[in-house]
Amino acid sequence: MSHHEPPSSVRILHPPRAMLTRLRPPARRYLLRRWDIRIHGAEHVPASGPVVLAANHIGVLDGPLLAVFAPRPVHALTKQEMFHGRTGRFLHRAGQIPLDRFDVDPRAVRTALRVLRDGGVVGVFPEGTRGDGELHRFHHGAAYLALVSGAPVVPVILIGSREPGGSIGSTPARGAQIDLVMGAPVDLGARPWPRTPGMVREASMLLRRRLLETLVEARRTTGRELPGPLPAGQDEDDPETGLVDQGPR
Repeated sequence: MSHHEPPSSVRILHPPRAMLTRLRPPARRYLLRRWDIRIHGAEHVPASGPVVLAANHIGVLDGPLLAVFAPRPVHALTKQEMFHGRTGRFLHRAGQIPLDRFDVDPRAVRTALRVLRDGGVVGVFPEGTRGDGELHRFHHGAAYLALVSGAPVVPVILIGSREPGGSIGSTPARGAQIDLVMGAPVDLGARPWPRTPGMVREASMLLRRRLLETLVEARRTTGRELPGPLPAGQDEDDPETGLVDQGPR
C-alpha cells in the first residue's frame, strides 16, 4: 500500500501512538477493577498488518473499551464534538481521529488511511451514534476504508456497556459484565481507484450481514441481550446516509 495512491495520505501525519500504547495496560487494570470485562474471539484480529475493527455502538464506554481491550492499539474515528477542552486534548494525544459525521471529511479519511497504510488498526462504529446496537443504520466508512486499503474488517459486538433502560451517557453498575465478541475477519480486497458508490454499497451490505451474524453468535456465546433502545428523546442526530433497515415488507 502506498501513501501516494488516491486518496493520498502522504502529507498526513500518523496520529500519536506513544500515549495510546503506554496507557493501555494501566487503563485495562483500572477498567477490570470496575467491571467484569470478557473478550471473546481475540484470535480473529490479525497480529500484524492493517485492520479495520467495525463495532456496534450502545454506550459511552464503547470507544474506550475498543481502544483498551482490542489485541492491538486502536485509532478510532470519533465524532468531532468530543474534541473540546480537556477531553479533546486527551483524545488527540491518545491518537483518536476526529470525524465530521455530517459532511464529507477528507482529513479524517486520509488520517485513517495513514494508519492502515502504516500497518495499524482503525476502529469504526458504522451505526454512527449510540443506540440499541442492532445495526439498523450502517454507514459506509468501514467498507470504503477496506476497499481503499485492502485491510480485513473484523466485526465486533459489544454487549453490556449500557444496561437496559440506561441513558445515553450512562455506564453499567460496578461489577457488571461487559462482553466484546470479535468475529472472523472479512476480506473485501483492495479495489483500485475509482471506487463507485455501488461498489461501496455492496461492500457495506456484506459487512452489515457479517456483523449481524456476529451478533447472533455473540448472543449464543454470552447468553445475553443488547440493552434495547435509548430512553425517549435521547437519540442523537445522525446523517441520513448509509444502509437503513426498512424492516419487514
